[in-house]
Amino acid sequence: MTVKKDTLLQAAERLFYEYGFRGVGLKQIISEANVATMTLYNHFSSKDNLVEEVLKQREERYWSYLDEHVEMDSESPFISAVEAHGRWLKEQSYRGCMFLRAIEDYAGTDNEIESIARGHKSKLLKYFQQLAQNKGKENERDLAHQFTLLLEGTTSMTTLIGAEKATEHSIAMARTLVKYSS
Repeated sequence: MTVKKDTLLQAAERLFYEYGFRGVGLKQIISEANVATMTLYNHFSSKDNLVEEVLKQREERYWSYLDEHVEMDSESPFISAVEAHGRWLKEQSYRGCMFLRAIEDYAGTDNEIESIARGHKSKLLKYFQQLAQNKGKENERDLAHQFTLLLEGTTSMTTLIGAEKATEHSIAMARTLVKYSS
């Protein structure tokens, strides 16, 4: 990836996260990234294409972050995942979920944005199902749904009570889920 493309993606992600997808224009992104208009169009054919790339890059960072902090074979990968998600919220997602915003803003439109965002949520469900399978849990689908709901709830509560408090509560709930799923 070129330096200018990376600069554009970083500026776009920051602006989209702070002001929403509809609240930011290409001129603002170009100005923030300090690049020429043609530079943007050399890398992205449209604003939608830029949004798609921002979401893909953010998702890649999220999964790398989660994988880095969750040991699949550890005694309690579920708790590790909740803790890692909480750290991600504190560091990267203190204003809620960019993927949910994308689903809301682009629902029913004819583009790839909503599909990317929904795919991220589906991947989270599959991630927890795989953790449950790895730990030999019989109720893997139920656990996957419960932990996905727990993380989504933690994300939502971050905007109300902060990432640290929301994570503290979610870890307590995760311990209860793990205890009763044995």
